[in-house]
Amino acid sequence: MRKLMLMSVCIAMMALPISATSEARDDAITGVIDDQIAAFLRRDAEAAFAYASPLIQGVFGSPDRFAEMVQSGYPMVWQPVEVRYLALRTVAGSLWQRVMITDPEGRVHLLDYQMVETAMGWKINAVQLLTDDAPTT
Repeated sequence: MRKLMLMSVCIAMMALPISATSEARDDAITGVIDDQIAAFLRRDAEAAFAYASPLIQGVFGSPDRFAEMVQSGYPMVWQPVEVRYLALRTVAGSLWQRVMITDPEGRVHLLDYQMVETAMGWKINAVQLLTDDAPTT
């Protein structure tokens, strides 16, 4: 009986670091998205650009061009009223954070953020608009 209890305690303790690591990763990922959205709300293109992956930075080349793309292609991200984090999942080896954003008109949009871990922390590597006609809440 004692051996069984000791094994149970050991197994539970081994699971803690995995859970804590996973939770820290999840918090870091949502923190990056939160920080980029906060930069958009402040109209700070340079700060927002810093949260983009090196690939995205290379594609757009400058914070101003990146900000123009977000304003025209993802206006709900440029000026959200509400942001909710849904599932973080792995798809084909990549981490994707599902985000529900409510725009100023009350429309709800679902987006997937592809996240990559770099030497400088988590970065946003892609954003995919899943729907722009979800029912309002």
